[in-house]
Amino acid sequence: MPGRVDRFGWIGVDLFFVLSGYLIGGQLLAPLAREQSIKLGRFFARRVLRIMPAYFVILAVYFLLPSWREYPDMAQPLWKFLLSVQNIALHGGTAFSHAWSLAVEDQFYLCLPFILLLVNRSPRTALTIPCVIVFGGLALRTFLAWKNWSIDGGVSFRAFQAWIYYPSWTRLDPLVLGVALAAIEKFRPHWWKRLTNFAIWLWLPALALIGYGLYLGEGDNLTIAACVWQFPLVALGMAGLLICAQSPRLIFRRIKIPGAAFVASIAYSAYLIQKIIIHAVDQFCSSHNIQLTSAIALLGVELCVYATATLLFLLVERPFLQLRKRLAPRSLGRNRYRSCDASQILEQDFHIA
Repeated sequence: MPGRVDRFGWIGVDLFFVLSGYLIGGQLLAPLAREQSIKLGRFFARRVLRIMPAYFVILAVYFLLPSWREYPDMAQPLWKFLLSVQNIALHGGTAFSHAWSLAVEDQFYLCLPFILLLVNRSPRTALTIPCVIVFGGLALRTFLAWKNWSIDGGVSFRAFQAWIYYPSWTRLDPLVLGVALAAIEKFRPHWWKRLTNFAIWLWLPALALIGYGLYLGEGDNLTIAACVWQFPLVALGMAGLLICAQSPRLIFRRIKIPGAAFVASIAYSAYLIQKIIIHAVDQFCSSHNIQLTSAIALLGVELCVYATATLLFLLVERPFLQLRKRLAPRSLGRNRYRSCDASQILEQDFHIA
């Protein structure tokens, strides 16, 4: 890509974490705001039936068909994938390593309901817990970066991957910010209205925060400042953009995109299958003397990923979503494939809905 813009692609995960914190937090906080209880069984049943079927299918492909992998070696042993802790002590350049973000999400889904129940019983902790998580993350990243200083100058990139970039304990900033926005919306609607009305002035500072966070990571060596501040700066910027997307004063919430809900509904399958398909297309292009950077190769990858994702969605995800609808229905149904605005598309994306 021009200017190696693709090196900034990792911030998409932080955007997703902010969205996930906001949407899942909103689902769990809504009954508490109405002085009702969280239905834990229903919540966990919906999460399992949404996430696990397609995940286990792709996990089986990775372990049973090693020739299909994008790398020869698996990222982690099978038990870590089964327990959703594959992001701990993980290194890049291994097969199915991109499932690290799913592990963070699973751990988040498991812990958040109980944290919110604690906060609901002891309101004083509503500010204490997020502050401990955010400032504790800053302190922990500082310590880990300092402990893994390389003799060549800068923080060891391998140690950065294993103990700072992938583990949950250093990636909680965007999730906390997302939940905080949901809490403001549910418990302080007047504050939320002011925030969204002020959104027209937020988009530029939000982009500036993201830009500065990315700038910290530029250079020949990985600095302690980048390890400590990149994630919270990018998370703050993404949270600002989320407020902009939810503001009635800006165009994003009013955009109608026919069919976009279906595209978003297969995004989780695309996330799971993408590297297997990219590897297959890579092998095909190499055997047919097609340049990997050519337009036909890039278009072929896109089409193959989304075609395979559609099949995975129709054959695996949708039957379990229908089962979920019967066993653990939502209180408010939606037509999944009609035209929808930006906020509804966000709820369909990946495995949030």
